[in-house]
Amino acid sequence: MRVLVTGGAGFIGSHLCDRLLAEGHQVVVVDNLVTGSPDNIAHLGGRDDFRFIKHDVSNFIFIPGKVDAVIHLASPASPNQASPYGYPNLPIQTLKVGALGTHNALGLARANHARFLMASTSEVYGDPLEHPQPETYWGHVDPIGPRSVYDEAKRFAEAITMAYHRYHGLDTRIARIFNTYGPRMRLDDGRVIPNFICQALSSQPLTVYGDGSQTRSFCYIDDLIEGLHRLLLSDFHEPVNLGNPAEITIRQLAESLNRLTGNPAGIRVLPEMRGQDDPQQRKPDIARAKQWLGWEPVTALEAGLVRTIDDFRARR
Repeated sequence: MRVLVTGGAGFIGSHLCDRLLAEGHQVVVVDNLVTGSPDNIAHLGGRDDFRFIKHDVSNFIFIPGKVDAVIHLASPASPNQASPYGYPNLPIQTLKVGALGTHNALGLARANHARFLMASTSEVYGDPLEHPQPETYWGHVDPIGPRSVYDEAKRFAEAITMAYHRYHGLDTRIARIFNTYGPRMRLDDGRVIPNFICQALSSQPLTVYGDGSQTRSFCYIDDLIEGLHRLLLSDFHEPVNLGNPAEITIRQLAESLNRLTGNPAGIRVLPEMRGQDDPQQRKPDIARAKQWLGWEPVTALEAGLVRTIDDFRARR
């Protein structure tokens, strides 16, 4: 296939490009590099089966030639208010790429009679009242809270994707991606694993807020890419959770990273600073992915963390 990947210079997008090229597909990346990086795809330059176009998909997308599949990954994703790459500092851009960008990507897919895969997020569940979260859960979301620019952009993107499927017969798929980590994450991404690794490699104490009992589940990038690839090739049109259901507390994560990096500085406990709408728990129910895709994560957390630490150490 000839596959268009919006946001293909990002953390997830660049790994997906590698996988698509390894499967023999041609890849066209469209990215405005607001949160993506040319470094993530520099190793693909000069290939005949790869093309990069710098463009904001919130504007009309024109791609010469036939496109067989469109994978829409473009969006800021980090909730960190201190990061210039986080959606709190890019609120309008986040809303535009979720609404206008998704509309443009769907229009391109429809014009080419191409299959379409939209990257949604576990944030559509908000601060969940149901645990773990199945795809049938409608969520607990504040439509005007600080996370709403991302949450509602993705919820709208899901709605318009399903509208194109129902009313235009477009061959669509929706992946609800949970916490993912691995090589090529921005060092200053602001999420917990990059923060902890950078602190540990600088021999600083890892900052844990409150008692560290908050839980998260982390999926290694290779496992996520396998799930996305299987979903692209499937005939399933309802949303599918892609994530790792193995929960770990933030304190346990900090202790593991200190051990794996040999960081002697330990942990610094600060008063809890839970942001508004910040979920206390997040865990995917992946029964649907198992049933329809035959997929589940296979990378142990410690193995994935070691690879991620090695990548961060090499780029610091």
